[in-house]
Amino acid sequence: MIRPKALKKGDTIGLISASGATPPEKLQPAIASIEKLGLKVVVGETCHARHGYLAGTDDLRAADVHRMFSDPTIDGIFCIRGGYGATKILSQLDFDMIRANPKVFAGYSDVTALHIAFNQLCGFVTYHTPMPSTEFIRQEMDDFTWQSFMQQVMDNEPNEFYLANPAAQPMTTLVAGKASGQLIGGNLTLVTASLGTPYEIDTRGKILFLEDIDETEQRVDRMLTQIQLAGKLDDVAGILLGAWTECGPENPEKPDHSLSLQMIFEEILVPVGKPILADIACGHCLPTMSLPLGRTITMDADNQRVQVMR
Repeated sequence: MIRPKALKKGDTIGLISASGATPPEKLQPAIASIEKLGLKVVVGETCHARHGYLAGTDDLRAADVHRMFSDPTIDGIFCIRGGYGATKILSQLDFDMIRANPKVFAGYSDVTALHIAFNQLCGFVTYHTPMPSTEFIRQEMDDFTWQSFMQQVMDNEPNEFYLANPAAQPMTTLVAGKASGQLIGGNLTLVTASLGTPYEIDTRGKILFLEDIDETEQRVDRMLTQIQLAGKLDDVAGILLGAWTECGPENPEKPDHSLSLQMIFEEILVPVGKPILADIACGHCLPTMSLPLGRTITMDADNQRVQVMR
């Protein structure tokens, strides 16, 4: 996997949305949050556009991705937000051109669709990170989250380092053991949506990271079952489970009518028999760590350690 050149102060960021429309009142604060890092910002058309719930038409969103990858003056690309829509532009993207111009590409949630495609079809590392209009501008944005973000996109030269939770948030072992493999995945909904398409996630010999938000436990069960039935757990090397924000019972007043997430994981994932670490501080949460998707990691579920190898 190609590791894009790390960003440095003075570099220029292309700011885009391949997914949902950006609330106008959040655009300038988002730009300012990037500039505080010592980076310059070129704002894509999609940051101003709206087509219903999308950041402009599919053509416009694909064109913004192309513009930022093809422009040699753009050093990295940040997705300003998630939402919905990245999957819709995959068939329009010029992966040959993108492959020839690897750059730091950062975002998460709906951006998972692009992470999977760029990792598999373009062969370069991408970064699962918080985003300018959704986390960067929040008062709760904390030092742990900033430091993890900066380590990934502006200090990504070290060959080996640990991905560690905040001190007060221990990881949890669901299945003991050790495993090594390429780190892949992201949002469960988007991973599931890739199945049956030309952009289907390849989990063979890899470490699969999953997280989600605003899904009932029943829907989490359904999506994990679909991944299982699609054979995506058969040859996985290991599994990391992140935050499951607001993923609870459909009817909180009748908890006995649902299965807890813990029960779902134990019934679907644990029998796979591969090492599993849960409660990774990553996803739709703060604090949250940033992840280098596409890099090789080693997970030690016995000692709750995750190390980036190369």
